[in-house]
This record gives sequence, C-alpha cells and structure tokens, in this order.
Amino acid sequence: MKFLTKFLGFMSLAIPESVKVWSQFFHPLVMWGLLALSFYALYLGIQIRRVRSAEGEAKKELIKGKFNVKHYQVGSLLLAFMVLGSIGGMAVTYLNNGKLFIGSHLLAGLGMTGLIATSAALSPFMQKGIEWARYSHIFLNVVLLGLFGWQAITGVEILQRIISKL
Repeated sequence: MKFLTKFLGFMSLAIPESVKVWSQFFHPLVMWGLLALSFYALYLGIQIRRVRSAEGEAKKELIKGKFNVKHYQVGSLLLAFMVLGSIGGMAVTYLNNGKLFIGSHLLAGLGMTGLIATSAALSPFMQKGIEWARYSHIFLNVVLLGLFGWQAITGVEILQRIISKL
C-alpha cells in the first residue's frame, strides 16, 4: 500500500508553469510541418502515377527518381508523427486544462488519425498491384488533406485564444 501511495504521489508532480505554457506551441508547429510534408507526399504520389502511365525512355527517366521509395518513406514519417502529434496535442491540452475540449477540432483530428492509419494499411495491397487499394489510398488521402487544411485553420483559431490568455 505504501508503494502505491508513493507511486501515485509521484504521478501528481506539478509541471512547471513555463513548460505548460510553451508546450502548447509544440503541437501546432509539428502539425504545420506535417501539413507541408503532406503536400510533398502528394507530389510524390502524382509522380508515381506518371511513372505508371509513362512508356519507353520517359518511363526509364522517371523511374530514376525513385518516387515510390520516397513516397513510402515520407508516408511512414507522416503516419508516425501524425499519430504522435495527435496524442501529444491531446496530452498537452489535458495537462494544461485538466480536460479535453470535445469539439470539431478534436473529432476531426481523431478522424484524420484513423484515415492515415487506414491509408497506410493499404500498402501491402498496393504493392501487389491491387487497383481498388490504390484508388482507396488516393481517396482517403485526398479527404485527409482536406481535413488537414481545415484543421490548420481551426488550430490557428485555438492558438489565437491561447495567446490572448497569456
């Protein structure tokens, strides 16, 4: 029992105010970086489609760009950092406010996390050349990018409220 009390006492350490204040800016910075990286992933995806439709010498030149490898790597980074960024954003909100604000920004962000995970899960099927997986991947990512743009706008509004309270 003493161990549990000691452990729970450790869990209730106060976070320094300066850390609480500045931690609120980490999530938006990461997400804006991920939004830019998402547009790069889109560019790479378009290049992959160009490679698939090209013929002859043009195809040989496009293949040298290794767009498929770069797209896969960038997509993997996006998956990892978007999931971690979502969790981090919720954690910072909870630590600073003692609760999460259930609203469109949070719900859309959770939806985006599900979309990117589902999109990435289609990779093994796409590698086997299954067309429905490719089209589903494209559709999910277009929806994801649209939501991401909207999240950026609503995130700036939230950030403005945070700054006004400082």
